[in-house]
Amino acid sequence: MNLFVPGRICLFGEHSDWAGSYRRINGDLEKGYTLITGTNQGIHAEVGPHANKLILHATLNDGTRQGPYEIPMERGALLAEAEKGGFFSYAAGVAYQVLTHYRVRGLVIDNDRTDLPVRKGLSSSAAICVLVARAFNRIYDLKMTVRGEMEFAYLGEITTPSRCGRMDQGCAYGNRPVYMEYDGDRIEVQEFNVPRDLFFVIVDLKASKDTREILNRLNHCFPFAEDEIQKSVQAYLGTVNRKIVSEARSALQNGDAEKIGRLMTEAQAGFDRHLAPACPSQLTAPVLHRILSYGPIQPLVLGGKGVGSGGDGTAQFIVRNREDQQKVMRILKKDLGLFCLDLVIGSSRKVRKAVIPAAGFGTRLFPASNAVKKELFPVIDRDGLTKPAIMIIIEEAIASGIEEIGLVIQAADRNLFEEFFCMPPRIENFNKLSKENQALSRHVLDLGHRITFIPQETQEGFGHAVYCAREWVAGEPFLLMLGDHLFESDDETPCARQLIDVFEQTGRSVVGLKTVPADQIGRFGCVAGEWEKPGVLSVGEFAEKPEIGYARERLVVDGLPTDHYLALFGQYVLSPELFDFLGEHIRTNFREKGEFQLTSCLDLLRRSQGFTGYTVRGKAHDIGNPEAFRQALIHFGEKSKPDASSRER
Repeated sequence: MNLFVPGRICLFGEHSDWAGSYRRINGDLEKGYTLITGTNQGIHAEVGPHANKLILHATLNDGTRQGPYEIPMERGALLAEAEKGGFFSYAAGVAYQVLTHYRVRGLVIDNDRTDLPVRKGLSSSAAICVLVARAFNRIYDLKMTVRGEMEFAYLGEITTPSRCGRMDQGCAYGNRPVYMEYDGDRIEVQEFNVPRDLFFVIVDLKASKDTREILNRLNHCFPFAEDEIQKSVQAYLGTVNRKIVSEARSALQNGDAEKIGRLMTEAQAGFDRHLAPACPSQLTAPVLHRILSYGPIQPLVLGGKGVGSGGDGTAQFIVRNREDQQKVMRILKKDLGLFCLDLVIGSSRKVRKAVIPAAGFGTRLFPASNAVKKELFPVIDRDGLTKPAIMIIIEEAIASGIEEIGLVIQAADRNLFEEFFCMPPRIENFNKLSKENQALSRHVLDLGHRITFIPQETQEGFGHAVYCAREWVAGEPFLLMLGDHLFESDDETPCARQLIDVFEQTGRSVVGLKTVPADQIGRFGCVAGEWEKPGVLSVGEFAEKPEIGYARERLVVDGLPTDHYLALFGQYVLSPELFDFLGEHIRTNFREKGEFQLTSCLDLLRRSQGFTGYTVRGKAHDIGNPEAFRQALIHFGEKSKPDASSRER
C-alpha cells in the first residue's frame, strides 16, 4: 500500500494551539484558533505488514537513504526507542501508542521519497507520525477516522522528547484548509473548501532561530499574566488572534487573495508588536523582515508573514496567480539564493460526470422487461409528466450540477436509448404536441446531448458495469447512481447534490446511506463506522448483504434505533482510484457469487484513502422488483402536481 502525508503550514494563528490549552487552568483565557493547510510536499512511503518488528527505511529530502531501523514490536522496546529522540523515535512513539490500544503486529515502512524540508515550520515530524498511524490503521484495518489518526500521531510524538503543539498533526487532513479550535484539552476540527486556487510562496530564510527559547519565553506568559508584556502576549494570542482568524477563514472561503494578503501583513505587525518584546533575541527577526519588505517582489505579493514559531526561520507570501508565484520564487533564488516552495490551496476537484449502469436485463420484472427495458418503464413524475425512469434519474444528476452522463448499456440496446434521447418524434407527431410538450421534446434532446453511451459487452456484475466507464471517466471524481432507483429529496437540495457537497467538503469518496431495520439488511450493502459530525460518518467497514448475526456483531453504529443499520442508498461520489481495484479484480478473475462486485472494491478504496458516509435527506425507491415498482408508482403519483397531469398534451 502506498501512502502520502503532506507537511503542514500554519496560515494564521501560530502559538494559539498551546495557548488555548491553558484554559484548563485559567478559564478567562480566550480559546486558540488556527487555520492550517497541507503542503504540496510531504513524505511518500510503501507500507506493509511484518510478523513482529517495526522496520523503517528512510529517505531524507536530499535523497540520502538511512536505515533500515528495526525494533521488536514490544511496548518496552518501543517506548525506550521513542524516548531517545531522533527520526526513528517518532515512528517508535506512534507504534508504542498503537500497540498499547490495539492488537497489531509489525510494519515495514519504506519511505522512498521525501520532498518536505525538515525543521522549517512545516511539521515534518508530525508528517512521519501521521504516516505511521495511518499505516497501522490501513494495514490492520483499525477503523480509525482521520481524527483518530491525528490523535494517535500526537500521542506518539509527545512520547518522544518533542513537545509539539496540538495543530501539527493537522497534516492528517491532507492538502486542504482546516480550521482548528482549542479549548483546554478539547479540539474542534473543520475542513472547508476554497472556490478558486490560491497561490503561496514558502521561503526558507537560511537563518537560525532557537524555537525552544521562543516557546520557553512565551509559555512564561501563561496561564496568568504578571506584567504588561505578558498581558500583551495573551491579548494577541486570544482576542486579536480570534478576530484575524475569523476574517481570514471568511476570506479563504471566498477565495479573496487580496484580503488574505492584508490579513497576513496585519498578523505579522501584531506579532511584532505583542510577542516580539517577550523574546526579542529571537523574534526581532531581521532576516524575516528584510525578505518581507524586499523591493523587487513587492509588486508581485499581496502580503506575507512568518511561519511557525516566528523568528528567522520561514516566511510565507500570497500572490495573485501561478505566474507571479514563479516570478517571486525566481527572484528570491537568483538575488538572495533562497530556497522556495510553491504552495497551492486548490479548489476542490469538481464532480462533472455521472455514471449510471443501465445494462441489466431486469429478471425480476419479466416478462415486461422482455418488451421494455426496465430503465424505460414509465413513471408519473412529481411534476405530473409521464417519463421513463432513466430520464428522472438523469434529471436529478443535471439538477445536481452534473455536466456529462455516462450511460452503461448493452450494445444491443443502444438504439432504444438513442431513439428516445437523440431523435425527435416524427414530424407529424411533433406537430400534434402542445407548445409545452414541444418544448419538453427539445428538453429531452438537450439531455441526450449530455449522454455518452458506454457498452458493457457482457453482464458480469455491478463492479464490471462501473469498470466499463473507466476510460470515459478519464481520471476525474464521478457520481455513481443506480439505474433502477428513483431518488427523492426531503428538501430543495437533490440527493445527489447533497453527496457532492460532502465530497467537496472532505475530499474523500462519499457513499449515500439510509437507515434500515434488521429484517431488510440482506437486501443491501451496509456500512459501519464512527460519526464525524451529525449525518457524516467515517466509514470503517463495507459489508455486502450481511447476515443478521454478522450485522449485530460488526455493523452496529451509535445513535441508531435498536436493530437498525446503515445501508447503501444507491448513490456515490467516487475517486477514480476505484478503477485500480476493480481492474485488479477483473484481471485476476476475483469474483463473488460469480460476478465482479463493487462493494469489496469500495472497501479496498476505504482502506487506501478513507471513505465518508452521508445519511441522505431523502428516499431511494427501488424499481427493480414488482412490489417496489408498484409502491414507487403509487408514491410518485401521489406526489405529482394535481393540475399538471390534467393539462392538455
